[in-house]
Amino acid sequence: MRIDLHAHSTASDGTDTPAELVRNAAAAGLDVVALTDHDTVGGYAEAIAAVPAGLTLVTGAELSCRLDGVGMHMLAYLFDPEEPELSRERELVRDDRTPRAQTMVGKLQDLGVDVTWEQVARIAGEGSVGRPHIATALVELGVVPTVSDAFTPDWLADGGRAYAQKHELDPFDAIRLVKAAGGVTVFAHPLAVKRGECVPEAAIAELAAAGLDGIEVDHMDHDADTRARLRALAADLGLLTTGSSDYHGSRKTCRLGEYTTDPEIYGEITRRATGAFPVPGAGGRER
Repeated sequence: MRIDLHAHSTASDGTDTPAELVRNAAAAGLDVVALTDHDTVGGYAEAIAAVPAGLTLVTGAELSCRLDGVGMHMLAYLFDPEEPELSRERELVRDDRTPRAQTMVGKLQDLGVDVTWEQVARIAGEGSVGRPHIATALVELGVVPTVSDAFTPDWLADGGRAYAQKHELDPFDAIRLVKAAGGVTVFAHPLAVKRGECVPEAAIAELAAAGLDGIEVDHMDHDADTRARLRALAADLGLLTTGSSDYHGSRKTCRLGEYTTDPEIYGEITRRATGAFPVPGAGGRER
């Protein structure tokens, strides 16, 4: 089985619609793909309706969190999307995305960049606006060559010249809320140092003690030494280890299935989840 547990659609900052995402996942030879848009479940209905035969969809989200001033992302899988407390927190984060993005556009303008809110809004479309949309605007303007090059201290990285904070969850609260909604939590790209400051390993141990299920190990932003270090840490802490593409369509260079999750790990994730079930392409439910 080929299993990719981290992909984005136009419901947040990907370039594939949810329907295109599942079709492209099947075309890429995947058996399982997770839809993990930022702080939203808005792509679920379209993706579920379009899952082709031979592919299983895992519903999820990538939750924006912050611990001691350091930004981090929490992947949440197979939670009940209607659970009210988690829904309320996701809404708070989403509501803060637009004013935050507008603030960042203003900061870029102060730095002499000829970017406009109208340009960013056009790029975001119906999606939940975020930094990748602003980064795409910088690419369009020729300020940086790629979206990844915009995530530096000069521009949009945490603490960068044009960075602005938004409402984010405490990760311990995120674990509690996802668990209460029947879901499973995995710390996304925990040592992606190229993105900025990372939470220390001691904090990962505290999150594990609080109920964190796993860490994303095999990811394009982790080199071989980092992956080995994380795998050893996960073994010490009793955490699951996942692999994923973090696919964003044409917005980033990663390909669907570039990194994958072991089928036994996937099986354990589905066993732990009680809020929702994977959706096979025939339209039924699998346990």
